[in-house]
Amino acid sequence: MNEFKQLQLRVDGHIALVTLDSPPVNALTRVLNDELTAALDWISETPEVRVVVLTGAGKVFCAGADLKGRADVIKGPGDLPAHLRRTRECFHAIRECAKPVVAAINGPALGSGLAMVASADVLIASERASLGLPEVDVGLLGGCRHAMRLFPHSLLRRMMLTGYRVPAAELYRLGIVEACTAPEDLLPAAMEMAGVIAAKSPVSTRMGKHTLNTIEDMSLRDGYRYEQDMTAIIATTEDAAEAQAAFREKRAPVFKGR
Repeated sequence: MNEFKQLQLRVDGHIALVTLDSPPVNALTRVLNDELTAALDWISETPEVRVVVLTGAGKVFCAGADLKGRADVIKGPGDLPAHLRRTRECFHAIRECAKPVVAAINGPALGSGLAMVASADVLIASERASLGLPEVDVGLLGGCRHAMRLFPHSLLRRMMLTGYRVPAAELYRLGIVEACTAPEDLLPAAMEMAGVIAAKSPVSTRMGKHTLNTIEDMSLRDGYRYEQDMTAIIATTEDAAEAQAAFREKRAPVFKGR
């Protein structure tokens, strides 16, 4: 990958650590938007990477859209639709990344930041984290549909109508995040979770994530039928044979991703 301006990408073994780095609050600028999309597309097609940890530099995960830079991006006819399309695709790049994405929420994730978190697969939060939809205070909307994947009806509407930020302890109580850690323990916890995922068959985790994305809005009958079809395909892979052999032989499996 080329050098990034507002993003850090480090690959350690089978884990890619992606860090939003757009001071002071990691607002989603056009540069960061495009770089995050490019990084995740690269990860999707890099066999060595099996899982992603997504976090933010500093005290904020992402404070939302870059309102200060909006005038530089939207100057004339056609600019607004293009801007909105780029933003949508950034979130879809997380959800549709071929590799599972663990969000390590180090601080507030607001608006666009919440949409990023909601697009990830497994969520872990620092005690300093919070999720919110502050758009009501700046005359905008955005992120509510993504937030519907995480929050129940009344709480979501309270967030949208009042700007209420849900603190990390409450996120954990509601089962929205897998853990609520001390700040210094956040990244180790996320990397530990990523390590567990990376140790599994990359065929199974990749196809498993794709299957979950596909069946999310299906009926029970259609969704389970699709899942059965994917299971049948996975069962024919070398990794599946290796997993079964390792189980019989009581040893750790050695997966090749095929």
